[in-house]
Amino acid sequence: MKEIELKILGMTCEHCVRIVKNALYSVEGVSEVEVSLHEKSARVKAEDHVSFESLRSAVESWGYKVVDEV
Repeated sequence: MKEIELKILGMTCEHCVRIVKNALYSVEGVSEVEVSLHEKSARVKAEDHVSFESLRSAVESWGYKVVDEV
């Protein structure tokens, strides 16, 4: 297991938080997701094979921007 933190732009409300959370949970191997609207970030616990790029792709497919891995 590993933990990846993403910096995410474009979230403006709790609805956005739910969308980002669901997008991250849709990636196979993700076991836990915490999304912070205030910090504009997400912390993901996932199996070792899960890549930053797969997480970025899942979030960006919903119109949000992943700036970087924190």
